[in-house]
Amino acid sequence: MKKVGVLYHPLNQRALTLARKLMQFLETREVSCWLCSAWEGDSARGQIAGTDLIVTTGGDGTILRAAQVVAPRAVPIVGINLGKLGFMTELEAGEAVEKLPALLAGGGWVDERAMLEAEFTSGNGETSRLFSLNDVVVARGEIARIIYVEASVDGQPLTTYKADGVIVATATGSTGYSLAAGGPILNPQADEFLLVPILPHLSLGYSLVLPPEAVVELKIITSHKATLSIDGHMSLPLANGSVITVKHSPVKTRFLRIGDRGYFYSRLERKLKG
Repeated sequence: MKKVGVLYHPLNQRALTLARKLMQFLETREVSCWLCSAWEGDSARGQIAGTDLIVTTGGDGTILRAAQVVAPRAVPIVGINLGKLGFMTELEAGEAVEKLPALLAGGGWVDERAMLEAEFTSGNGETSRLFSLNDVVVARGEIARIIYVEASVDGQPLTTYKADGVIVATATGSTGYSLAAGGPILNPQADEFLLVPILPHLSLGYSLVLPPEAVVELKIITSHKATLSIDGHMSLPLANGSVITVKHSPVKTRFLRIGDRGYFYSRLERKLKG
């Protein structure tokens, strides 16, 4: 690998310190590299051309932002954990310098993850297309009142959720907000995705596991503010009547891993217990 980008969590001093240490290490190995806050997506995207690998220092939230930076490119990501959970990270801070050389030399294996693609039209008529590695969430705003979400799958009406919101989650996101809302856990490499209501009131309360070919349409009916959240860090206002279409994306997130391929099951209970 000839060019590596290092993205760090800007609110974690340890993440920046480790990122700078990794930069120095990479430069001693004659690897071209660049450094950027994971919160500065536009700046990072401006440097992504020709990059062979993204290294993140932080936690799962930093990885989610990195996935937004590399989409729709196929640049692999190696996450170094400085957070609390680290479901998606690969290395701990103390072993990063020791194990990175093997990955730089072409070792390891690629863990490919499905993403979602959300499309919606804003109040000014502008259509946006957004990628998600974890989840697409339609939810109420700051006023504690339920919203109505008319949901259809493949053009067929499913139900009108009366709830705090609705989550459409990937297999990767099944251990996040979706799990807290009562959704099942999927193997993160699965292509299926989930439709999960948030605190439903007198409406369909079950989670659905959908095939990768499914197309979900969510129409918002509310007299109050509602929001569209992408991976928990991108939040956009939704007006009454807004329609969001969510489907499996041709874009994939790729993680470069050096551990055992069955890692997910061996770490599942340990990670969930914190």
